[in-house]
Amino acid sequence: MSILETRPFHWPDEVACEQFAQALAACPQITDVSIELDGGLGAGKTSLVRHLLRALGVTGRIKSPSYAVVEDYQPPALKGLPAHHFDFYRFSDPREWEDAGFRDLFAAPGLKLSEWPEKAAGMLPPPDLKLHLDVNDDDSRAVRAEAHTPRGQSLLAELARRLSI
Repeated sequence: MSILETRPFHWPDEVACEQFAQALAACPQITDVSIELDGGLGAGKTSLVRHLLRALGVTGRIKSPSYAVVEDYQPPALKGLPAHHFDFYRFSDPREWEDAGFRDLFAAPGLKLSEWPEKAAGMLPPPDLKLHLDVNDDDSRAVRAEAHTPRGQSLLAELARRLSI
């Protein structure tokens, strides 16, 4: 999987994570993009997804799809397109990929957010953007954003512009 561009970000606290999510939600490319979230337990993957979905207008409970594998949302800001939040942590059977219709979900327009993508390696299409989250000793987060497609590169440039980086 080729990387077209990489940019570092730093989240000193939860507020910075929320601001990052709000900037991401404001990018026009967010309506039809696949984003993979990489990081260990407690790195902030689900927190970022929650902040992003809230920034896109989702109300009500936003839960981690750890057991269901996918949760679907209809964020008002996506103008009729869906948002799918995948958590492949407990994913173990490749047949589940086909049976659950995940290929169709990834092929259709909308926002796809994937936690633990390495558990579905070989089945996921290349992401537009991959976010690597690492916890620093001071509990801040080091985030490395990688654009893997021209759409991801455009999204990353817009995100950096919105965050004035």
